[in-house]
Amino acid sequence: MLKRASATCRIYLPDRNRLAIVFEALKPEVKKPATVRSRALLERNGSFLVLKVEAKDTVALRAALNAYLRWINSILGVLEALEMH
Repeated sequence: MLKRASATCRIYLPDRNRLAIVFEALKPEVKKPATVRSRALLERNGSFLVLKVEAKDTVALRAALNAYLRWINSILGVLEALEMH
């Protein structure tokens, strides 16, 4: 029973290929969370990546959101760097 704090992030990624890459890269993290204090659900909805996070408290929610958003940012940064070369 985690749902004391929750958040949903909808991230617009118009490039369907990038959306698929980010989604697939995060699937292992969603399937097996690093902690029992939070869990996440990842979905694709059109051009949006939808991240839903539930946590036992706001501290765990903030930590989980920060982790997922940093991973997404890192993946997109790597994809951008690869395009430049």
